[in-house]
Amino acid sequence: MLSQRYQKEQEEQEQKIQDCKSKLAAGQQTVEDAQKWVELIKQIGVPKELTAELLNTLIEKIIVHEATEDDFGFRQQEIEIIFRFVGKID
Repeated sequence: MLSQRYQKEQEEQEQKIQDCKSKLAAGQQTVEDAQKWVELIKQIGVPKELTAELLNTLIEKIIVHEATEDDFGFRQQEIEIIFRFVGKID
């Protein structure tokens, strides 16, 4: 009986350790990605024009959602821009 409780507690503790390691790895990846983004922005500086090369460097993907009309007949369309290394910025 004590052995089973000890074994169960041991498994729970091991799971907690794995969860903490996963969170730590995710946090470290976030820091690395932020550093990569900062370096990329430093390299680019202040762009004078929007070029295909600049877009390909900064943007991972663009998601264009289906257009809808509101009650007044105005067309609305959501566009999401996913940036490299940092994801979507609201």
